[in-house]
Amino acid sequence: MKDRVPLLLDTDIGSDIDDAVCLTYLLAEPRCDLLGVTTVTGQPERRAMLADAICRAAGRPEVPIFSGCDVPLLYEQKQPQAPQAEVLSRWAHREDFEPYAAVDFLRRKIRSRPGEITLLTIGPLTNVGLLFAEDPEVPRLLKRLVMMGGYYFAGRKTEWNTSGDPIASALVFNADVPELVAYGLDVTTQCRLSAEECRKRFAGGPFEVVRAMAEVWFRRAGETTFHDPLAAACIFEPETCTYRTGRVRMDLTPGETYGATLFEESAGGRHRVAEKVNASRFFGRYFDVTKAFAAA
Repeated sequence: MKDRVPLLLDTDIGSDIDDAVCLTYLLAEPRCDLLGVTTVTGQPERRAMLADAICRAAGRPEVPIFSGCDVPLLYEQKQPQAPQAEVLSRWAHREDFEPYAAVDFLRRKIRSRPGEITLLTIGPLTNVGLLFAEDPEVPRLLKRLVMMGGYYFAGRKTEWNTSGDPIASALVFNADVPELVAYGLDVTTQCRLSAEECRKRFAGGPFEVVRAMAEVWFRRAGETTFHDPLAAACIFEPETCTYRTGRVRMDLTPGETYGATLFEESAGGRHRVAEKVNASRFFGRYFDVTKAFAAA
């Protein structure tokens, strides 16, 4: 297919279930050329195994997967474990993931295709922040960075991904990326399905792995919020959301708002932040794309 989007995914798959739901979408999306997956935060090797299990269940064992950083930069670890890894014994997966290999993989891949690659981040930004700090030219070599993270129009409130490593997040927002698009809680929290509905829809192919992982998540939550899948789907259909343009910076002042994202609107800003979402359009697209898996 022409005009496929070369894409790298950086994820903390194995905590919230929406990362697995997002990866399944990308594997099904015909416009996505998935160049690789990198994992971040606590137990990144176990998270890589989960990503590999989903890729194998989708018939895509060739997708490169690399384990990344396990602790934030100069900050406490908020998610030391990958609870959904308890399902791994039920699914075929690789186990030989080299520690701390993600940053080097991202650097090599982005440098090999300057100006072409979209980087999608759906976890804490440790891998990407470290990459940008070690190789300041890399941000300019991306086509764009798309992020699920932040909370932009509700005052100084924190969000899990951007506050999971505030220093790394600041490095990313300050980087010279040609285009940065962020999907925060302002829009993602409008895209929810109940546990019962997810159980009905998550069936077939990689959804069998996702459904097993989801049951671990449902012990603590009665629904799934499609945070990460929304960011992924909008790469291919950006009109699903409306946006405001400006600049995002991190609140690094010690106190309750440390790690909050602060948005300043300006016509010349390089950051675009999603403000509103057509949730029914998003869900229609998501399940239309993934129906081949569900029917498998």
